[in-house]
Amino acid sequence: MVRQQPEQQAPPVQRLRIRYAKRGRLRFTSHRDFSRAFERAVARARVPMAYSSGFNPHPRISYAGAAPTGAASEAEYVEIALARVVEPESVRVALVEALPPGLDVLAVVESAGGSLADLLQASSWLIDLPLDLATVEQAVARFLAAPEVLVERMTKKGLRGFDARGAVVSLRTSATESGSRLELLLRHGVPAVRPDDVVTGLGLSLGTALPLYTRLAQGPFDEASGTIGDPLG
Repeated sequence: MVRQQPEQQAPPVQRLRIRYAKRGRLRFTSHRDFSRAFERAVARARVPMAYSSGFNPHPRISYAGAAPTGAASEAEYVEIALARVVEPESVRVALVEALPPGLDVLAVVESAGGSLADLLQASSWLIDLPLDLATVEQAVARFLAAPEVLVERMTKKGLRGFDARGAVVSLRTSATESGSRLELLLRHGVPAVRPDDVVTGLGLSLGTALPLYTRLAQGPFDEASGTIGDPLG
C-alpha cells in the first residue's frame, strides 16, 4: 500500500520577532518548559501560525540565544511565522494575557529578514555573589590578567573543556548590600561561554550559595564602541 503524501502547507506570509523576559521564579523555567508554554500561549491567543509540512506539522517557531535555566533575563528572543498578516502590537497584547506572569512579552516587531540568531553576537549580565568585594576584586584581576582560563562543563556530548577568558569583553565589580556584583560583557562564539563558566573561571569558593544571574541585553555587537545593539531594531 502506497503511503499518502502529507498535505503541503502554504509558505508564511509574515514573520514576527519577539522579545520576552524571564523574571522571578520563572527564571527556573527550562528552555523545553518555555517552548511548551509558548506553544500553548500562541494557541490560546489564536495567533494565526504558519505550520511546517510533513506528517507531523508543527508551528513555525524559532528560538535563539536562550538563557541557561536558573538565570533571569530581560532579553530573550523568539521568531514566529504567520499564515496571515497581523498587527504586531495585537500579538504582543494577546501573548501577555496568555503567558503566566514572569514570562513577560516586552516587544513584538515585524522581521526585517536575515537570521535572528546571527544578530545575537554578545550579551551583558549582572552576577550577584554572596562574597565581599575585596575577595571578588582579587579574583577578577587574576582572571583578566590571564591569557586564557580553561574551564570544564558537562554538555550533551560529555565533559568539555574550553577557554572562558577569550569570550569576556569586560568584567567590572561593585559592592552590594549582600555581597558584590559583577558586570559582565560576553562575546558569543563557538563553543558558547556562559556567565556561570566565567564564575567557575574566577575560582571563587561559594560553598552552597548560588550566584544570581540576570541578562540585561543581547544583540549585535559594535567592536569599536563595545556596545550591544537592539536585534529588533
